[in-house]
Amino acid sequence: EQLRSALGAKDVLARVIDWHRHLHQYRAQQAAHAWTPLRQYLAADRTVGILGVGALGTDAAAKLVALGFKVCGWSRRAKKVPGTFCTFGADGLEAILGKSEALVCLLPLTAETRGILNAKHLALLPKGGCVINVARGGHVVDNDLLAALDSGHLAHAYLDVFETEPLPADHRYWDHPGVTMTPHIAALTDPRSALAMVASNLERFARGEPPEALVDVAAGY
Repeated sequence: EQLRSALGAKDVLARVIDWHRHLHQYRAQQAAHAWTPLRQYLAADRTVGILGVGALGTDAAAKLVALGFKVCGWSRRAKKVPGTFCTFGADGLEAILGKSEALVCLLPLTAETRGILNAKHLALLPKGGCVINVARGGHVVDNDLLAALDSGHLAHAYLDVFETEPLPADHRYWDHPGVTMTPHIAALTDPRSALAMVASNLERFARGEPPEALVDVAAGY
């Protein structure tokens, strides 16, 4: 689980830096044979918002803080993450969205979080920002995200997960210049981490101790 969390955090870093350093725009310029240097920002100029500060979100926050980014986080319950401004609940969500130039979704998919990346919430993000979804496809209202990209309000979207997978061949995401897609590979389960977790839980069970990383049925994750 620790290895999977580390892999996921590095994937988040890669996407944030791609947006921060305008690499998605430079790829488009290369295809167009255009030579146009863009404004350079310091990491300290940028605020990254993380929706969901569990194990992966906390790890990603620590790595972003270490690189000099300002980081804020939102969760269902109050949490403290070193170097990160954290809020929770409905009021806290709007406060985080208003600050987040890069918004990373790492939430579990529940009845409360389904469709959380919708027109209302996307409109609260600063103009020119990006959305990074490496959680579940159901968090995004596709038409609302496409509208935010088409209008120029958002500069880019990095999507690793989709409501239907594989993504249908006729979906607009495939050819949209404002979308970078990957096929649900942000944090693949690695046998080295999975087997260690299974062995550890078997040992705990043999000692009469409860297994770790259990699903909370009431919470939905």
